Amino acid sequence: MVVNASSEAGTAIGAQEAPFDFESIFRAHYERIARVIARVVGDPARAEELAAELFLQLWRRRRAQGQWTEAWLYKSAVRRALDELRKKARRARYDGLIDSIRRNPTPEEAHAASEEQERVRLVLAAVAPRQAELLVLRSQGLSYDELALALNLNPASVGTLLSRAQKAFREEYIKRYGEE
Repeated sequence: MVVNASSEAGTAIGAQEAPFDFESIFRAHYERIARVIARVVGDPARAEELAAELFLQLWRRRRAQGQWTEAWLYKSAVRRALDELRKKARRARYDGLIDSIRRNPTPEEAHAASEEQERVRLVLAAVAPRQAELLVLRSQGLSYDELALALNLNPASVGTLLSRAQKAFREEYIKRYGEE
């Protein structure tokens, strides 16, 4: 009996100290992880890079999580893929801003933009002051709740008031400048 107890204890200790078999984990899951990432990012080559980075992170941790390793891999793969999408969106947005800053408008474009701004100012001056305030604040990106707070309006009526303001602006613009 003593021998069995010690051998069971030895087996339990041996099970806890099982070596981290990175190669078998990599072989078993790499292709599937890369496919999961590729489905999200839409770029198989970038997906393979992200999957390799993920496995590198697993290697650096060098501790098997047993049954949780696979779950960690998939959860981390999805997170990396979503992070990559966010990074692409940010990059595209900033590239667009930089391109618009770098690109100098032609004199004709600058003049047309100036004329359009003047038209908008004149139409805003012609509509009711509350409607003009509503349109200007909305164009600055304020939410309906922020508009309600800023203009002391009932939040439930902001949508209706904004729609009316847009309609009044459109009608005044067409009356002054015709349809373009």
